[in-house]
Amino acid sequence: MSDEDEEEPAVELGDRTPVEGAPLARVTSRLTWPKEKSEIDRLEGDSVIRTPEGPQELSTVLEAIDETYFQRHQEFETHVRAVVGTGPVPTADE
Repeated sequence: MSDEDEEEPAVELGDRTPVEGAPLARVTSRLTWPKEKSEIDRLEGDSVIRTPEGPQELSTVLEAIDETYFQRHQEFETHVRAVVGTGPVPTADE
């Protein structure tokens, strides 16, 4: 196959657009489970996570969660997503 036979990509890829905050999965991967909410706040409360409404400090999100103990990271992430929602995360340019 020659260079002339190669097709152009179906989707044009743009420059990398910065996104503020860390993915929730990255923050939860730094913890061991089970874990109490107060311990999560102590260890990672100052971490800024990505949300559909923009970056938020984890300690602020934790204040809105009634649960005080999480057996698994999936359970914790479910509670966090119930507070912050799901959907596209805005980029720094938006």
